[in-house]
Amino acid sequence: MRFVRYERNGALRLGALDGDGVVDLLDAAPLGTAPALLAAFADMTRLVASGAAGLRVAAQAAKQAPAAARTPLAKTRLQAPLAPSLILCSGENYWDHREEKPEVTRKDPEFFLKTGLGVIGPGDDILLDPAVTKKLDYETELLIVIGKPGRHIPAARAHQHIWGYTVMNDVTARDRQVMLRPDGSSVYNLGPGKNFDTCAPIGPALVSADEVPDPQSLRLRTTVNGELRQSNSTAKMIWTCAQLVEFFSTFVTLQPGVVISTGTPGGTAWGSDAELGGKKPMRKDVVTAGGYLRPGDEVVCEIEGIGRLVNRVVAG
Repeated sequence: MRFVRYERNGALRLGALDGDGVVDLLDAAPLGTAPALLAAFADMTRLVASGAAGLRVAAQAAKQAPAAARTPLAKTRLQAPLAPSLILCSGENYWDHREEKPEVTRKDPEFFLKTGLGVIGPGDDILLDPAVTKKLDYETELLIVIGKPGRHIPAARAHQHIWGYTVMNDVTARDRQVMLRPDGSSVYNLGPGKNFDTCAPIGPALVSADEVPDPQSLRLRTTVNGELRQSNSTAKMIWTCAQLVEFFSTFVTLQPGVVISTGTPGGTAWGSDAELGGKKPMRKDVVTAGGYLRPGDEVVCEIEGIGRLVNRVVAG
């Protein structure tokens, strides 16, 4: 199933996508629904934590929803499908992205955090604040949503802990992230480079894992004003979704609603920026090697079977 959060009369509501409409879960809840599940139909993290029981009752609600519980999707103002307090992020997880930027030797996934204060939803504006950056970059990424708590989760059992997936644009301030030394080597400052207002567009929907038979075979693409900038497949990840769950659960107990970003492929504006060490623009017959984002740009992050996330850049 596909779940969204949307505005209705100034309040946030949870809905299930059904064709070209949104079914309000509370309005459509079957008679006799347990109080715990009713509470889950009002809070996305609780819905995720409710697991198979929540999905089963949500499916029943969507199937028998009365007309009054349905709203045309075109008339619905979607919000970010969930509001994580922070995002566990893995960088450098596609070979072509590694090759387009300054070399870093590592044997484990890159590990950094993004603040939930930067989360925005589909259709929201990405702010380009010149006090923060003059080199604003895009990164389409598959976002894992944890549904079952666990620590030291082996990759072979990671699927038991993954509730579903969504799309994230890991918006990045490259001139904050990358500092070049006089000798040509670079230092990464992922804190300021990855954390600022509107740095984490997410959405449009959370897709339950049962609709994604193989998360390692999804096409991924980014367009800016219709130009194809990134085009790859999750099959090209260095560390799979399951391996990333294993890695991050080594350090912290993963709880329902925790999200893990899985990295971006090559084709970023950084790859064409020699000033910051970019060294391998993508082949022009594959994508258009473009520059950094500017006010007025429309950024589309799309992952096959997951969704299409659209945001516009504005001066901030």
